[in-house]
Amino acid sequence: MHVNLPLILLAAAAALGLLLGSRFLRGRRNPPMLIGLHLLLGGAGLETLAMMLRGAPDGTPAPTGSLAVMSAGMLVLAMVCGLGAPVLARYSKLGANATVAVHASCAAGGIALLIGWLQQGA
Repeated sequence: MHVNLPLILLAAAAALGLLLGSRFLRGRRNPPMLIGLHLLLGGAGLETLAMMLRGAPDGTPAPTGSLAVMSAGMLVLAMVCGLGAPVLARYSKLGANATVAVHASCAAGGIALLIGWLQQGA
């Protein structure tokens, strides 16, 4: 597995997330197809990162640095917050908005840590 695959998938999810976020801030409704694609890209990027943390199937050893583990943790938190925001929106608009803000912050931090880890290994 190529080490840049999680970065490519997560960068695509982030770009789509920026589009969805800008539409959300303008008060426009996001199409479910784009939301689903954002979820799939983020999940695929997180899955490839998790496979790399376990050791790649081609025999590449698991990383020893903590940046990759912290990146995965931040991205899992972003995934949980992203999935929880629509549930909270039924009860509290303010809570949903705060959850979306935490989602975006954790995702950005996770991607930044992933880039730092990839730069360390290069």
